[in-house]
Amino acid sequence: MGELHALAIAVPTGGLAVVAYLVVGLVIGVESMGIPLPGETTLIAASLLASQGDLRLVLVIAAAATGAIVGDSIGYFIGRKAGRGLFERLGRRSKHFSTDRIERAERYFHKYGVWTVFFGRFVALLRIFAGPMAGMLRMPYPQFLAANAAGGIAWSTTIGIVAYNIGDNADKIFGELSVWALALIGAAAVTAYAVYKLRHRHRTDDPVEVTVDAQ
Repeated sequence: MGELHALAIAVPTGGLAVVAYLVVGLVIGVESMGIPLPGETTLIAASLLASQGDLRLVLVIAAAATGAIVGDSIGYFIGRKAGRGLFERLGRRSKHFSTDRIERAERYFHKYGVWTVFFGRFVALLRIFAGPMAGMLRMPYPQFLAANAAGGIAWSTTIGIVAYNIGDNADKIFGELSVWALALIGAAAVTAYAVYKLRHRHRTDDPVEVTVDAQ
């Protein structure tokens, strides 16, 4: 909560409100590129200020969504160009890019594809990795952009409106929800993979029918 209040104080208001929207978009955009920053906490802080009349909620949400979409797209092209070597280099510099985290994010992408980009916006780990990871794995950009835009708008709107209404407890609540969301994505991925394997096994076990034309 201290971090949330500190950010709320740091975000400019009044005549400098336009700078506040730029700060929200910039922080979330840089986080979406793959650099660990408190993007969600910044959005919550700005929404809290909007609830007090210092900012306009619709502009806070618009700035957050724009930052998310643009930042993820930049991260996508960085990942596409640099490949896995980018994550290996970052892993040597920051624990946020540890081998275990990279492998976990990669598994989600392989198993659940586009839905990882959409729902990953609500999960701290995947929010950072989504753009660069999708680019590294060569996900088609139109497909990525659709999921990225939908996820960015849904996330910004949901977090903004809920934080606007519940106030100071938002940071803690969304932190707990992020853990549950990650668990649900993992469970869904495992279920989808199990269904795929069962269907594949069923097809291979089906007897082959041979018909002989009567002469």
